[in-house]
Amino acid sequence: MEQQQLLLHFIHPEHPLVFNPDDRSGRSCWGCDERVYGPSYSCKECGGISVHHKSCAELPLGLHHPLHPIHPLILFSPLLWAYKSEDKQLYKCELCKEDCEEYTYRCSRCDFNLHITCASLAPTTMEPEFHHHPLTPVWKWISFTCDHCGVEDKGMPYLCNPCGFWIHRRCPLFPHKVKVVHHKHLLHLTHSYLEFHQSDSRFCQICDQEVDTCYGLYYCSRCDFAAHLNCAMGNKENINLQEFKDEDEVLELNELVDSTYKVKKYNKREGGIRIAAEIKHFSHKHEIKHFSHEHDLMLTKQLLNNQKCDGCVRAILPSFYSCVKCNFFLHESCDNLPERKRHPLHQHPLSLFPMKPSKDFRCYACHHRCNGFTYWCETCRFRLDV
Repeated sequence: MEQQQLLLHFIHPEHPLVFNPDDRSGRSCWGCDERVYGPSYSCKECGGISVHHKSCAELPLGLHHPLHPIHPLILFSPLLWAYKSEDKQLYKCELCKEDCEEYTYRCSRCDFNLHITCASLAPTTMEPEFHHHPLTPVWKWISFTCDHCGVEDKGMPYLCNPCGFWIHRRCPLFPHKVKVVHHKHLLHLTHSYLEFHQSDSRFCQICDQEVDTCYGLYYCSRCDFAAHLNCAMGNKENINLQEFKDEDEVLELNELVDSTYKVKKYNKREGGIRIAAEIKHFSHKHEIKHFSHEHDLMLTKQLLNNQKCDGCVRAILPSFYSCVKCNFFLHESCDNLPERKRHPLHQHPLSLFPMKPSKDFRCYACHHRCNGFTYWCETCRFRLDV
């Protein structure tokens, strides 16, 4: 007869837990609350209760963690503690800020808590859809500003080394589309790579506070409806997005950005709700008004010789915008440059600024003299060629 593999566990001191190499019960693990399929431990004396994944049952009872180096952290069951004591409060994980209901590593002297998954120092990478490089975890407690939600925080963020892009661990969990109670269309999760330069200013239509488009936001380009990430998530409707029939949902977001609505004037009603009072439709296909030039610019597809774009100072190629009154040319791509952006070489957001033809500047990245459009920081006098 094969000898059973037993384990004495603090959560169930009455009986040893018995190892099962292939548990297919699908019961919830007492350690992580996930379904159990595979190697497990459970109490046979009590009808299979206290079921654990093998990995959860064999967690070390204590550990030293770089996020809390002054004291060891002890494995702790918050729900068991709440059941046995008069203290019914739930603790929050210091890393993900969520309630601790499953096994947690805790320092009771400092009230410091980490989920067992958050305490893991496995060097896993993350590949969110809104960023073009893998993100790696920084295993150090630091202060940073999340480049996705714009919130200043302390913790262990994820970092893109090529871009200097910092992000909370929780921010990639924001859904790509959301339906909020304040608006009839779906809102799309949008990042600074899709700047909506048509608007002079932008306000969250839920909280009425300004939205910084250098960071992520939820946006409906048909109605110029913008919302902070957390405002949208706090006011979302619980609907099945697969079944939601948005009348123009066949259009892609990129197409909608080319033809959008700009709310020029608002009226305020009771409760601080802002109602669009004057709306102007934009079209970027034939004629535009660009902030860098005093005249209207017309879309042109005629090939020109020896002409340069006044934005990037490179050879002009169709299609481009030109001024019929002046010798001014602008690539379509240069017209679409965001008015503000963040760059890994500088700590502040940079603003797009046109230079006069008679003036030039030194780019802080390539150190060459340039006289086209520049991204610059007025506070630090920092300049980058576009």
